[in-house]
Amino acid sequence: MAQVSKALVDSNIRTSIFKALNIANIEGFHKINDRQYGCIIEDVNGNRRYARVGVIVAEEREDCTADDLMASEIADYEAKQAKKAEKKKAAAEKAAKDKARREAEKAKKESEEKA
Repeated sequence: MAQVSKALVDSNIRTSIFKALNIANIEGFHKINDRQYGCIIEDVNGNRRYARVGVIVAEEREDCTADDLMASEIADYEAKQAKKAEKKKAAAEKAAKDKARREAEKAKKESEEKA
């Protein structure tokens, strides 16, 4: 049986996804190319912005299945988000400690000035 070209396979996948999203029928969205639809939207500052919705089809791999690749990317994303949350929490704790230290120093200085 003849193999179908990668370009045709990827195009078929993107078309299927865009149909499932029904994006072609959403008012304001226009087909930009085979891989993207775009729209003009107003941001929170009132500026008109151009936004694109695209489909990226991952390469086939011999070392893992599509399911494994997706699970791996989800796990990587979740790990990065957890690391960001840890850093944010540590920064908040440090800020609280620094504020308490500054307030203690200020109170000490004020008490010394009174004496």
